[in-house]
Amino acid sequence: MAPTGVVLKDLHPLPNGVPASTDSSSKDVSYSLGQEPTMSHALANSGDHEGAVAHGHDSGLRDLGWNAPDDEIANPLVGKLANEELWVLIRRFNKQMYHVKASPHPPPGNLDLNIAEEEEFSPDKLRANLERLYMTVGISLLAAFKHIARLRSWREARRTGAFLAAYALAWLLDLMVPLMALAMITLIVYPPSRAIMFPPAPIALVSGKTGGVQKPAAGVLGSTDSATGAPEKYKGEAVEAEASNFVNSIAHVALASASGKHPQNDPSGEDGDPNDRVPDPTAMAVSASSARVSAGGKNVSAKHDKTKIPMETAMWNKMRPTMHALADVADTWERFGNALSPTPPFPHDEYRLRLAAVLIPVLASSIFITNYMVVKGITFGIGFGIFGDPAIQRGLELLNRKFPDWQKWLELRNTLLKGVPTNAQLTVTLLRIGEAKKAPLPPPPSSTEPPPDKPVNITDDHLRAVGSDWPLNATDEELTEAMKHDPDQKTQATGADIDAAKSKHHGKKGSKILNAFKTGVKGAVETALGADHLKAKVGSESAKQRLGVIPSSRDNHLSGPVDFKCRYHGKRGHAYISTKAAIPTISFSLDKSIASEGTEDKVDEELHPIWSTAVADIKELKKVGGLGWKAKLVVGWALDREVADGIEIVDRQGNSYNLTAMMLRDELFNRLVAIGGQKWESW
Repeated sequence: MAPTGVVLKDLHPLPNGVPASTDSSSKDVSYSLGQEPTMSHALANSGDHEGAVAHGHDSGLRDLGWNAPDDEIANPLVGKLANEELWVLIRRFNKQMYHVKASPHPPPGNLDLNIAEEEEFSPDKLRANLERLYMTVGISLLAAFKHIARLRSWREARRTGAFLAAYALAWLLDLMVPLMALAMITLIVYPPSRAIMFPPAPIALVSGKTGGVQKPAAGVLGSTDSATGAPEKYKGEAVEAEASNFVNSIAHVALASASGKHPQNDPSGEDGDPNDRVPDPTAMAVSASSARVSAGGKNVSAKHDKTKIPMETAMWNKMRPTMHALADVADTWERFGNALSPTPPFPHDEYRLRLAAVLIPVLASSIFITNYMVVKGITFGIGFGIFGDPAIQRGLELLNRKFPDWQKWLELRNTLLKGVPTNAQLTVTLLRIGEAKKAPLPPPPSSTEPPPDKPVNITDDHLRAVGSDWPLNATDEELTEAMKHDPDQKTQATGADIDAAKSKHHGKKGSKILNAFKTGVKGAVETALGADHLKAKVGSESAKQRLGVIPSSRDNHLSGPVDFKCRYHGKRGHAYISTKAAIPTISFSLDKSIASEGTEDKVDEELHPIWSTAVADIKELKKVGGLGWKAKLVVGWALDREVADGIEIVDRQGNSYNLTAMMLRDELFNRLVAIGGQKWESW
C-alpha cells in the first residue's frame, strides 16, 4: 500500500496534474473546450450554471440580445452576476486585451490568459495599465483612506469607540499582533463582518479631511464607486472616465512642464495682443520642449546634445519592465479581490479559507513572540542583507543549479492564490460559459447620450450605519443637500495659480486659428481617404486595408453573434463563425444575402466562403488599427468620427487573415478567444 503521509505536493499546492506550471519545456496542446485544458475551460463545461445561458440548447446558437436594448436583455445572463457587473468586466477586458497567442505549455495556476514574459510594449498599453491601476488599486486605497478618516472623526461615535476599546486593551496587554491577525481572519472568513466593521458609503460623499459629508467633486452624487461621484449611464463608466482623465491630466501636466508653461507671468494685454492670437502650445503638443529651449536662447541642435539619445534610450528600455510590473500589481490586487469575494463559477469558500489558514500560524505564534525577538530578527535581517552578499550569491547559484524554476514555485499565483482568477481570467471564463452553452454573451450596451445630472438612488448596499449611529452622522436633509446637483462645484479649484495652470484657454483669435486649422485638416483627411478608393482599384494593398475605416452614419452596423460585417482586402462582406459541425470554424464570405438572411440556416457551400479555418487551428489573435495611430488621432480630432478597426487571425499553418473596417471587432475577438480550447497568453 502506498504511503499516505504528508508529501511535498501537499505543502506546495501546485495545480493538480500540472507540473509544467514551473516547467516551460512541457507541452500539452488542446483543441476544444471539451478537452478542459485549464480550470477555466473545466468550469465553463460544468453543468452547474445559472442565468439565461443555462437554458442554452445543442440544436443551434441562441441570441441572448446582441442587438436588443439593455432593458430587454435577460438579467442575469450568467450565474448570479448582475448584468451591470458583467458588462463592467467585459468593457474593461476589451480595453486590456490587444494581442493573444496560443501556448502549448500548461499555464501557471491552471488558468490561462496570463501576461507573457516577453509582452510587447506600446504607449497605448502603458496607458491601459495605468488606467487599470487607478481602477483597481487607486480606488481601493482611496476608499480605505476615507474609512480611516471616518474613524478619526468620531462622527460615528459608537463604532469609533468600539475600535478604540479593542485597540487600547490589546495595547495594554501587548496583544496588538493577535488582534490584527484575528480581525483579518474574521474579515476573510465571515464576509458580513466587513459591512459591520466598515459600513459602506459612497467614496465621493465622504470628506477625507473631516470624515463627514461633503459635496461630490462632480457637483452631484451620480455614482457610488467613483472618486468624483460623476453621473454614469451604466455601472463603472464613471470610474473608467476618471481613469482616462487621470492619465490625461498626468500627460497634460508633463507636457506643460516640458514646454515651460508659466501662465502667471503672462502679460495682461488688451484684446488682439499676440498672446490672445496664438493657440496654447500645450494643447497643440507640437515640439513644446524644443520651443522652450530655443526661446531661452539655448538653440542647441540635437546632434550636439550628448544626453538626449542616452536618456531617451534608458527611459524606453525601462518601459516594458515598468509596464509589466504595473500589470503584475493590478493582477495580484484583482486576485486578492476575487479570493475574498469570488464570482461563480469559481469556488465560494476555498480561496478565503486558504487565506485565513495562512494567518492562523501568525495568530498562534504572535502570542509567544516578544517585541524583543521581533526587533532582533529585523535588525539581523538588515545586517545580513548588507553584509551577507557572498553567502546570498552562493545560495542563489545553488538554487538555480538544483531547482532552475524555483522562482516560479514562490509566485503567489502558484501557491497562495493558485486557481484565483484575475478579472480578465474571470471574464474569459464567463465568455466560455456562454460558448459552451451555445449562447454567446452579448456585448455591453453603449449610448452617445450623456447621463442625466441627477443623484443616484441610494440603498443600504451603498450607505449604511452600524447600531444606532446615523450614516456619516448626517441627517437626511444634509445627505440630500450633498447629493443633489450643484453645477458650480466641479469648477472649484484650490487657488488662482491652479486655475491658471490648468486652463486650456486659447484666446478668441487663437480659437479661430485652431478651428480654421481643423477645417483644413478635415478637408485633407477626406481627400486622402477618398483617394484610397482609386489606389485600391489599381492594386494598392495598404489602400485596400483603409477602405471603410470611417463608416457611413447611414450604414447599419449591427451584426453578431454569428456574422460580423467587415472587409477583406477592401471587399465588403461578413466574417462568420459556424458551430454546426463538431469543429467550429471562422470564415469570410462576400455573399450579400447574409446581411438580410444571416448564416444560421445555410451551409458553407451556399455561402461560398473566400477562406475558412478551424477555430482550433488559430494560434494568434491581434487587434489592429484601421489607421496608424497618428492618423487615427488626426481623423478622430478633425472628423469627430469613430474609426472602425480590424483583427488579424493567424492559424497554425502560418496563414494570416486581416479583417478590417469591423465595428464589432472586440466582440469577434472575444468569441474567438472563448470558443476554442487554446491556452492563451496576453502579448
